[in-house]
Amino acid sequence: MPYPVHNPTRLVIGGLAIALALSACGRASQVGRVPPMTAPDASAEYLAMAQPDPSGYDLQVRPDSTASLWAGAQHSLVADRRAQGRGDILTVVIEIDDRAEIQNSSGRSRNAADKVSIPSLAGLPQRVDKRLPEGASMDELVEAKSSSTFKGSGNISRRDKMTLRIAATIVERLPNGVLRIEGSQEVRVNYEVRVLSVSGFVRPTDIGRRNEIAYDRIAGARISYGGRGQISDVQQPRYGQQVADILLPY
Repeated sequence: MPYPVHNPTRLVIGGLAIALALSACGRASQVGRVPPMTAPDASAEYLAMAQPDPSGYDLQVRPDSTASLWAGAQHSLVADRRAQGRGDILTVVIEIDDRAEIQNSSGRSRNAADKVSIPSLAGLPQRVDKRLPEGASMDELVEAKSSSTFKGSGNISRRDKMTLRIAATIVERLPNGVLRIEGSQEVRVNYEVRVLSVSGFVRPTDIGRRNEIAYDRIAGARISYGGRGQISDVQQPRYGQQVADILLPY
């Protein structure tokens, strides 16, 4: 007995319907509720502070520290309070005020004209003229003209401005001494959660005396500022519209 042949179109439509239904259920579960916040103890920052540095950097002690009148620990008045090892906290200062403007214009023009005529060639044109339709002659055998004009212009203007401060944690100290940091911050106001996150790599010498570092001194910086909640949900098009934008060719 042959197996039934399934209609591919029905399978695609059925899959889309199931996906939309699941997404609708996820949205329905948040109706009348505030968006949840991420637990702090589920982040890499907490693990870095709760677990010791596997390299043993935090346990290193200078040989002459026992003979000094001043202790070199973090709680000492003369100690360097800048972040140095895994689990230490520093402040990232984000002050972005960038502006970019691009203007382009181009123009192209071309004219061409071609004309072919055979007024005389051993008497052949005169004999051919007698057989050509009325008004046709070998004196004006071919004449062509062409003209094209193109003009284009473009203008891009963009400005980004952001002023933020966030505490980040050293999650790893690389073999060359560079520190890998991660930081996150969540603020919930009514039914909207604003999420700020930063990560990257910093040199210990770039950390200021106030235990702060500017964002432009972070290599591989990844800064994200967004949110989730009712306002963010309204600002995005529905899933059906996003699918239509992908499938429709116009």
